[in-house]
Amino acid sequence: MTHSRPNEFIPPPECPVFEPSWEEFADPFGFINKIRPIAENTGICKIRPPPGWQPPFACDVDRLHFTPRIQRLNELEAQTRVKLNFLDQIAKFWELQGCTLKIPHAERKTLDLYVLYKLVKEEGGFDVVCKERKWTQIALKMGFAPGKAVGSHLRAHYERILYPYYLFQTGANLMVRSLKHLYNFPFQPYIIQFPSLFLINVLYVHSFMPKFLLFSSQVEQYICLVCEGGGDEDRLLLCDGCDDSYHTFCLIPPLHDVPKGDWRCPKCLAQECGKPPVAFGFEQASRDYTLRTFGDMADSFKSDYFNMPVHMVPTELVEKEFWRLVSTIEEDVTVEYGADIASKDFGSGFPVKNGTFKVSPEEEDYLSSGWNLNNMPVLDASVLTHVTADICGMKLPWLYVGMCFSSFCWHIEDHWSYSINYLHWGEPKTWYGAPGYAAEQLENVMKSLAPELFESQPDLLHQLVTIMNPNVLMEHGVPIYRTNQCAGEFVITFPRAYHSGFNQGFNFAEAVNFCTADWMPLGRQCVEHYRSLNRYCVFSHDEMTCNIATKADSLELELASAVQKDMCAMILEEKMLREKVYKLGVWHSHQVDYDLLPDEERQCAKCRTTCYLSAITCPCSPDQLVCLHHIEDLCSCPARSYTLNYKYTLAELKPLFQALTARAESYEDWASKVNKILKELRSLVVEAEKKSYPETDLLSHLRQVIQNADRCTSMAQQLLNGKRQTRYRSGGGKSQNQLTVEELRSFVNQLYDLPCTIRQAPFLKALLNRVEQFQQQSSDLLAEDMPGSSALQSLLDEGAGMDVELPQLAVLRQRLEQARWVEAVQEASDQPADLSLDCMRRLIDQGVGLTPHACVERTMARLQELLTVCEHWEEKAHNMLTARPRHSIETLEAAIQEVDSIPAYLPSCLQLKDCVNRAKEWIMEADALQAGGRIPGLAALSELVSRARSVPVMLEPLSRLESLISEVQAWKESAAKTFLLRNSSHSLLEVLCPRCENGPQKSKSKKAKDVSVPCKKVEVKLDSLFDVEKALSTSKDTVSAMATLSEVHQKELESLSMLRTSNESKFQSSPSCLAPTVCLCHTVPAGPMLQCELCRDAYHSGCVPGFKDIQIGLPWLCPLCKRSEKPPLDKVLPLLASLQRIRVRLPEGDALRYVIERTVRWQHKVQLVSPTQNPNGKVSLIFLNIVKLGTELEELLVEGLLMQVTLPELQQLYSSLLNRFSPSQHSLQSSEHDHQYHIRLEKNSKRRLEKENMEGQHRDKIKKPKKKKPKMNKERRREEKRTTSPSNSLSDLSYSDDSEEDWSVCSAKQCQQPEGNEVNWVQCDGSCNQWFHQICVGVSAEQAENEDYICVSCAINDLTE
Repeated sequence: MTHSRPNEFIPPPECPVFEPSWEEFADPFGFINKIRPIAENTGICKIRPPPGWQPPFACDVDRLHFTPRIQRLNELEAQTRVKLNFLDQIAKFWELQGCTLKIPHAERKTLDLYVLYKLVKEEGGFDVVCKERKWTQIALKMGFAPGKAVGSHLRAHYERILYPYYLFQTGANLMVRSLKHLYNFPFQPYIIQFPSLFLINVLYVHSFMPKFLLFSSQVEQYICLVCEGGGDEDRLLLCDGCDDSYHTFCLIPPLHDVPKGDWRCPKCLAQECGKPPVAFGFEQASRDYTLRTFGDMADSFKSDYFNMPVHMVPTELVEKEFWRLVSTIEEDVTVEYGADIASKDFGSGFPVKNGTFKVSPEEEDYLSSGWNLNNMPVLDASVLTHVTADICGMKLPWLYVGMCFSSFCWHIEDHWSYSINYLHWGEPKTWYGAPGYAAEQLENVMKSLAPELFESQPDLLHQLVTIMNPNVLMEHGVPIYRTNQCAGEFVITFPRAYHSGFNQGFNFAEAVNFCTADWMPLGRQCVEHYRSLNRYCVFSHDEMTCNIATKADSLELELASAVQKDMCAMILEEKMLREKVYKLGVWHSHQVDYDLLPDEERQCAKCRTTCYLSAITCPCSPDQLVCLHHIEDLCSCPARSYTLNYKYTLAELKPLFQALTARAESYEDWASKVNKILKELRSLVVEAEKKSYPETDLLSHLRQVIQNADRCTSMAQQLLNGKRQTRYRSGGGKSQNQLTVEELRSFVNQLYDLPCTIRQAPFLKALLNRVEQFQQQSSDLLAEDMPGSSALQSLLDEGAGMDVELPQLAVLRQRLEQARWVEAVQEASDQPADLSLDCMRRLIDQGVGLTPHACVERTMARLQELLTVCEHWEEKAHNMLTARPRHSIETLEAAIQEVDSIPAYLPSCLQLKDCVNRAKEWIMEADALQAGGRIPGLAALSELVSRARSVPVMLEPLSRLESLISEVQAWKESAAKTFLLRNSSHSLLEVLCPRCENGPQKSKSKKAKDVSVPCKKVEVKLDSLFDVEKALSTSKDTVSAMATLSEVHQKELESLSMLRTSNESKFQSSPSCLAPTVCLCHTVPAGPMLQCELCRDAYHSGCVPGFKDIQIGLPWLCPLCKRSEKPPLDKVLPLLASLQRIRVRLPEGDALRYVIERTVRWQHKVQLVSPTQNPNGKVSLIFLNIVKLGTELEELLVEGLLMQVTLPELQQLYSSLLNRFSPSQHSLQSSEHDHQYHIRLEKNSKRRLEKENMEGQHRDKIKKPKKKKPKMNKERRREEKRTTSPSNSLSDLSYSDDSEEDWSVCSAKQCQQPEGNEVNWVQCDGSCNQWFHQICVGVSAEQAENEDYICVSCAINDLTE
C-alpha cells in the first residue's frame, strides 16, 4: 500500500455525474427531481447535456469590463489566516515596543510561533513548562525529531518573543501602583543642548540615538511610574504615545537594551493592541479589465508559475499546489477573480429574447430552453417566479471570470436554495461539496478549528471569504465530494449543501438560483435560522407564499400541494403570535400594504427579518418596527401604546388557503378515483389470469382499454402541463412527440370515444379551440404590410406554449425578423448621433439575409444611399486632416457647413470640426500673448507652440513663434558655454541662481514639545531648484523675479553661514578621541589637506582633481563650491544685451540679470573701503579698525566668492586679508593617533633621523642617533613665519638641549616602545622641540622628510592663541 507524503492533498471521492437523454433533458425540473434522491446525498452533482446541445456565447465581449477581487491565497484558509493574524499581532506588539520581529528558524525551517504559543498555553504556561521540563515534549508535538535538543532552543525563542506577549495578554505588564505628584508648580521640559558634535556622539549606542531622558542638574522632571524614582536617568524611557516614563528594569518583563524605534508604555500598548480587528474581506483590484486583458494576464500567470503551456498543466498538479499554497505562510501568492458580475449590465452568456445578440434560426430554441439560466428561475415549476423583485444572483444570473487558483469559499446559497452553474468555456472549475444534512457538522468543525475567526465574525461563513482543506474536514467526519466541471457542463448544488472550489485557469461561468416545490419547507426553516442569527433575508418568504396562493388555479398540482402545506404552517404561527400580542396588551391595530414598502423599511430592528404579515410599531419611534417574535425588544414603552400593523386579517387569509386546498385536494381526489377505477379494471385482468380464463376478445379488449386509458391519461396530463416539448437534436425540425392540429383533433375525439370518462377531455377540447383561434389570428396578422414586432412576438409566444405543431410559427418567425430589422433601422435613424458607419453596415448585413419583402427593400435602399454619402465625406474629412501642406481655416469651415446636414455620426468630420475650433482658440491666445507690448515667458511660448503642432490646420503665427524659440535656445547654449564647466552636472539655471538647497538640520531632541505659531501669510516654498524655477516662470514681471532671487540669495547666505560654522567646529579641540570625517571620501584627515575658502571644509590633496595646478595666493574653492567657469564681467554683459533684443522672458535670463545686479552692488561695497598703494606698486586695502570690520569683511569676501563672475576686486580683497591677518590656511595634516591639525603656507623639507643598529643592546632600551641634525634652519624658518604672520604672536620658546637624556625617551603619552633594527624618530617643529617615535605619532618616513610636524601640545597652544 502506498502512502502519500505528509500534508499532501488527497482528493475526496467524486460526486455523481448524470447524462440525461433528450427526452429527460426536455424537462429540467422533472429531471432534477428524478436525480434528487441520489444527488442530494453528496450535496453537488454534475450534469452533461446531450451531445449537440451547445448554446451560442451571447455575452458582449467588447463591452464587458469588470474590476476583479484580490485573493491572497494563504489568507483564504481558516487555520492559516489564524496564524497570520497571530503573527500580525506579535509583530504589532513588538513594533510598538521599538523592535522589529524576525521569525526564527529551528532545524532549518521556519518556527511556527502560533503552534508554540498554543502548546505552551495548553500545558499550563511558561512557568509550568519550565518547572516540569516539558520543552522536549513540546518539540515532539511540533514535529521535531527527538534527541536534537530542540527544546532548549524553543524555550529561548518563547522567552524572547512570546513570553512578553503572553504577559501583555494576561495583563501582568500593567502597572497598578498609584502615581504621586513630584512637584506642585508647573514647569517646562528641559533638554540639554550639546555644543559639540563629538560630545553628542558619545551618547550614541549601537549607532542610534537612545530614548534616554536628558535632565538638568538642578531638578528631576521625570520619574518612573513604577518605582516613583527619578534616578538612573540613562535607563529611564519616555513613552512615544503618552510621555509617561519608566525604568527599563521596572518593566515586566524588564528590558535589557534600549529599544531602537518608537516605544510604547504598557498602558498605550493595551490601547493600541486592544482595538477590535477589522473584518476580513476581499479588496478590489486597482485596475479595470476587459475579458481579453484579463485572459492575457491569467494565461501569463499560469504558464509562468508552472513553467509550461497552460493546456499542458495536469489538473491534479494544480489541485495539490492550490491546497499547498493556501496552507503555508512562507509563500504569498496573489490572484484575481472576477466574481458576481451582474448579467443585466453586460448581458448573459446565454442568448435572451429581445437581446442585443441575434441568434440564427437554428439556435432560436436556446432562447426558450429551460436550461438557459435566464429562464430556469422563472419557469412555471419554479417558486422564484412568484418573487416580484429581480434579485441579482438569484433570479438574474451572475457571471464569473476566473484564473488559475482563484477560488470561491465555503458557503451555502441564500435561503438554502438550489444553485446551478454552467461553464461556457475555458479551463475546468474544481468543486467540493458537502450534503445538506452535514451543514451543521461542517460549521461546528470550522468553529472548533478556528475559533478566533468566529469570535470576531460570528457570521463568517455567510461572507464567502473562508476556506478549509477538505482533508481536514474529512478527518473530523464531514463527508466531502469533488468534481471537475469542464466547459459545457452544469453543476447543481442542493439546498443547504456547503460548497467551495477554485478555477484551474482562465474560464467564464454563469450561475443562478432556483427553488422547486420540495424546497418550500426548507425555505421556511431557513428564515427561522436567519432570525436566530439576526441575518437579513433576500426576500420575504411569507410574501412569496401569499403571492403564490393568489394564483392557485393556474399552479401545477405538485406545487399547489407544497404551498398549501407551507401556508398552513404560516397561518398557524401567525395566529399564535397575534394571540400572544393581544395577551400582552396590544389592542391598537392598523392595516398596512407592505407590498408598497421596500424591504429595508420593513426589517425587524432586532433580527432583520423582512416583515410582511404583521409588525409592531410604537409612536415614540415611528420609523422602527419589530416582528411579533421580538415585541419585547422594540422600546421601553408599555405594550398598550404599541400598534399591530398587519397586511391581512386572519379571515382574509382563509380564502387564499381554501383556494390552494381546493386545487391540491381536487388533484388528489381525481388521482385517487382514477387509480381506483384502474385498480378495479386491473383487478379484473388479474382475476382472469388467476382463474385461467381463455384469451377471449373480451379479455383482450379489457387489456386494450387499460393500456389506452393509461396512455391517454398520461398524454393528456402532459399536454395540459406543457411538458411534452423536447429539445430538437439538430436544432430544428419537428419534435419527436409533438402533435399536429389534425392529430390533436383526432386525439380529442378518441378521448370522448373511450368506454370511460377522462377528466382531461374538456381541457383538451379547450386547447383545440385555442389552436384554431391562433391560426385565425396568424392569418389576419400576416395579411398586414409590416405588423409590429410586439404583436408578432406575443402571437409567437402564445403558439410556442401549445404543445402542437403549428405551420404558422415558421412564417411568423420570418415576419418577426423582418419587423425587428425595420424597427431597428428606424430607431437608429431617429438617433443620428449614434448612427455610425459600422452600425449602418451591420444593419445592411442583417437585412441582406432576410426573406424578401417590399418594406424591407425600401428601407434597405434608403440605408444604402445614406451609407454611400457618409463614406464619401468620411474619406474627404480624413484627407483634409492628413493633408500636407495643411489647409486653411476658411477651407475647412466651408467643408464643415456641408457635413452638418448629414444625419449620421461621422467621427472624422467631428474631428475636423474640433480641429477648426482648436485652431481659432490658438490664434486668439497667440495674439493675446504679445498684445500691448507684452514680453511673453518661455514656458507659455513653448506650450503654445507644442499645442499648435497637434492641430492639423495651417496657423500663420506659428513660424514666427518657432523662430523666436530657436533664438532663445541658441542664447541658452551660448550662456551655457560661457558659464558651465566641462562635463558639469549642473544646469545653467542652477549655476546662475543662488544655491537653494537646505542647510544642515538641527538634531531633534527627544519629545521636545514645541508650540507652533500659526502663520498669517502663506509663503511660497523656495527649498529646491524646481521651486525657484516655478516661481520665476510664474512671476508677472522682472521686479517680482528679482525679489524671488533676492529671497533665495538670503537663504543661501544663511545656509552657507551654518555650513561654515559646522565645518570649522570640526577642528576645535575636544576631549573626545573621535576624529571628524572630511573630504569627498568622508574619512578622517590624513596627509596634506586643502581647506575651501567658502565652505571651510577640508579635503585630501589626493581626492582633489588638479591639486598640482593650484595657484598660491589665490582663494581656493572645493569641487562642491566651484559651480561654474566664473567668466569675467565683460563677457557676461553682452549675453544680457542679446537677451533683451529677443524680448522673451525665461528663468535663466532673470537669474543672469540678478547676477549682474549682485556684482554691481558688491563692487560698490568694496569701493567704500579706500584703496592705497603699496611700495611694491600693488593695490591693497587698509582698514582703520580691524576688530570692527572683521565680520563685515568676512561677509564681503564670502559674498564675492559666491558670485559666478571673476572680478579683480575679489583678488585684491583676498590678498589684502591674507597679508594683513594670517597666511592662507590651505593644508591640514592628520594622523591615526593624533587628531590635532596645523596649517602651513608651503611645504618644508623634513628631517628624517638616521637609522641605528640596535644589535647587542637590551630590546627595551631604544637609543636615538648620537648626532642630531642642526636646528638653526628650523629656527630661522620659524622666525620668518613669525615676521610674516600677525596672528603668530607667541613668544619664543626654548627647546631642550640635545642631551642623551632628553632625546633618548619618546615624548608620546602612549609610547608603543618599538623594537627592531631600524627605529625612526621625528622632532616637533613647534615650540617644544621634543622627539617622538614616528610610529607612536602616526607619521610615515616620507611625511617626516618632506613636511613639518607639530605635536599635540604645540597645536593646542597655537589654536588657543
